[in-house]
Amino acid sequence: MKKIVILPILLGATLLLANVNIEMMPNNPQRENATNKNTVLSYNNSIKSMQKSVVNISSTKNVTSNVNMQNLLNNPFLKNFFGNNIPKFQPQSRTAHSLGSGVIISKDGYIVTNDHVVEGADYVTVTIHGNKKIYKAKIIGQDPKTDLAVIKIDAKNLHVAQFGDSSKLLEGDIVFAIGNPFGVGESVTQGIISALNKSSIGLNQYENFIQTDASINPGNSGGALVDTRGALIGINSAIISRSGGNNGIGFAIPSNMVKSIAINLINNGAIKRGYLGVSITDLKANMRGLYKNDSGALILQVEKNSSAAKAGLKRGDLIIQINGKKIKNANELKNKIGDILPNKTIKIKYERNKKIKNTKAILADMGTTKSFGNSKNKAYIKGLSVTELTNKIKSIYKIPADIKGVFVTRVKNNSQAQKIGFLKGDIIVQVQNKFIKSLKDLNEVFAKNKNKPKMIYVNRGGYIIYFVAK
Repeated sequence: MKKIVILPILLGATLLLANVNIEMMPNNPQRENATNKNTVLSYNNSIKSMQKSVVNISSTKNVTSNVNMQNLLNNPFLKNFFGNNIPKFQPQSRTAHSLGSGVIISKDGYIVTNDHVVEGADYVTVTIHGNKKIYKAKIIGQDPKTDLAVIKIDAKNLHVAQFGDSSKLLEGDIVFAIGNPFGVGESVTQGIISALNKSSIGLNQYENFIQTDASINPGNSGGALVDTRGALIGINSAIISRSGGNNGIGFAIPSNMVKSIAINLINNGAIKRGYLGVSITDLKANMRGLYKNDSGALILQVEKNSSAAKAGLKRGDLIIQINGKKIKNANELKNKIGDILPNKTIKIKYERNKKIKNTKAILADMGTTKSFGNSKNKAYIKGLSVTELTNKIKSIYKIPADIKGVFVTRVKNNSQAQKIGFLKGDIIVQVQNKFIKSLKDLNEVFAKNKNKPKMIYVNRGGYIIYFVAK
């Protein structure tokens, strides 16, 4: 180790600092010679197998224009200002196309991709590397909360991707992104893992992203993120960009999450998640002196009659373990609980008043999205998907705590619901003279007024508007 004396110069005067010890790397590093005429450095063997498992996906959907303009003009403030002289817009339909990628996960045609690649699609087709045939695909299941979906084509003996364990990844690992950027066809880009466990990006409800500087561009969505062994370690999902192109910040969904979600979608067609009933945050630096533990998920609120309340948890408790596994932060707790099925009993270790306590909780059902139109015995609006307006949804969408109703999760293109005027994010607060507080209320009022015109009141961004459903 060498001793170095730093002598800064200030206006001609010399100021002698104290001796500083600076550790130096060895002076004679070993270098690999990359100029050997008989040697080519290549990762072809790492990616050629995975290339056979990555497919191109094309989705088509009918889009009705002018719907948003008419909804804007239905704003009560504009109606008060202009009276009944607001013009009526005749909705017009057009066909929209989008391109993406996917990864084959079974020999008989199951393919995992991003939910946003096939969201609202009326027709999905797939082409496979080295195969000119165009396959029609069926959507098996979608999970918007993780932005994952599974589709299936009628094929056999396909080349299946081999999964890697994403929990073993390290920052600095070399990775490859394989997909169909900008629709130019099969393409491979290379980079490193820039960061792990990225959350609070605001893209999905459940986030645990791998961040990479391997170029991910429009069309890469749903494609493979691969390590130098050729193992699938993630599904490319999104980029952060001001220009729309790659700026070196891309995100992939870890393979362990992909595997779990894909299996559930194939087996059940939907994802069921446990629900604890707490609002949580990370333990901030200025609060750590109040707790023995320096990490965990801090409880800000406990829902009345929730699983957490029945387990004795209170505001200010710091959850540090679930089923014996350490919880580092709020996002980790959210993802952990979301991976456990409803009605399962979990063991919780937490800190209260600097004392470690243990309890058990039976998880409730977070509630799967219910399609408002599948029952044979009840009258519904076709194309409208709704769910309970939970505190979790209120937190995500910044909905005031006192708002009650049923939350619209999806409006299918060119459906009855879209023609009526519904939009994703609407809150149904009243039908006829009945205030809506739950799906049960909605079911009852629709059943009671079957085959009759119904006045439906909706909270949209804080304003109340109404529709007439016939």
